[in-house]
Amino acid sequence: MKKLIFFSFAGLLFASCNNPGTATNSTAKDSTAPAAMNYPYTIKQPDNWNIGSPQNTMTLLSSLKAYENGNVDEALKDWADSVHLQFDAMDTTMSKDSIKPMFIKDRANIKSMNIKMDDWESVISKDKSEEWVTLWYRQTWEDMDGKKDSADIIDDAMFKNGKIARLDEYTRRLHH
Repeated sequence: MKKLIFFSFAGLLFASCNNPGTATNSTAKDSTAPAAMNYPYTIKQPDNWNIGSPQNTMTLLSSLKAYENGNVDEALKDWADSVHLQFDAMDTTMSKDSIKPMFIKDRANIKSMNIKMDDWESVISKDKSEEWVTLWYRQTWEDMDGKKDSADIIDDAMFKNGKIARLDEYTRRLHH
């Protein structure tokens, strides 16, 4: 009788280990893995980004804060020697030395400025060839004549070797 119970238990154990419904199937897909998407548009490298460096985010935020406070030298401290700029009606590569007087002139026309940050994201391509930080914020300002205005702004900054090497700015004026 003991042998029958042993063989029955062994058979039951063997059956339960081979039943995919009761045991974890190591070939099953990981439920946390994202499902492949059939997007309505195609791009060269879909889903190509991972979370990037918080230091790049700090660098860009510090640069913007220095500009907001009127300190152009501090704002440009972590910019590369050559930077590609894309603003409204501007798409050019300039040396940091050429950007400085342009920023000083623009900032000199502003009596006060305030930035309300909405969000930011730092990303790095899966092959590590590109690093970007994007900022979303509202900027309000008063010019030297007392006229107040504001804009919603998106800044996309590309980083090379920890320096800002490209800045694309997208602006929607709010006209207060």
